[in-house]
Amino acid sequence: MSNWFECKVSYDKMMENGVQKRVSEPYLVDALSFTEAEARIIEEVKHYVSGEFIVANIKRAKLAELFFNETGDRYYKVKVLFITLDEKSGAERKTAVQILAQASDVKEALAVVENGMKGTMSDYEIASITETMLMDVFPFDADAKVKTPEKSE
Repeated sequence: MSNWFECKVSYDKMMENGVQKRVSEPYLVDALSFTEAEARIIEEVKHYVSGEFIVANIKRAKLAELFFNETGDRYYKVKVLFITLDEKSGAERKTAVQILAQASDVKEALAVVENGMKGTMSDYEIASITETMLMDVFPFDADAKVKTPEKSE
């Protein structure tokens, strides 16, 4: 089970018009603790950011699953409702979970999640899909990003 942390990194970025602007970009890191998340994001981001940067914020991200897709350039948060039947009352019960899908657009995010859910025996419905501002995701195992539901290297 992965522990995901959303880390905001703040730094001065050179914009297309040549002006330097202070930006704060969110990243997702797999780590065991807040301390490890901070160390991992510093290690990962230092290769992409020139100059000084600070880790402005770290918060736990409640994600049940991540579906990577190497053709996707954005990340979408998908709210999935698992449907179960209460044996005592016979009523339908819905349990919400958040899944992160890497895709190029909303339609592809839906396809990525549905493809990733193919093997599940549970009934489910997709309640919402929203684009996140995440710049990148850093799994603990570097090979985890290669494992895509449909396409693999």
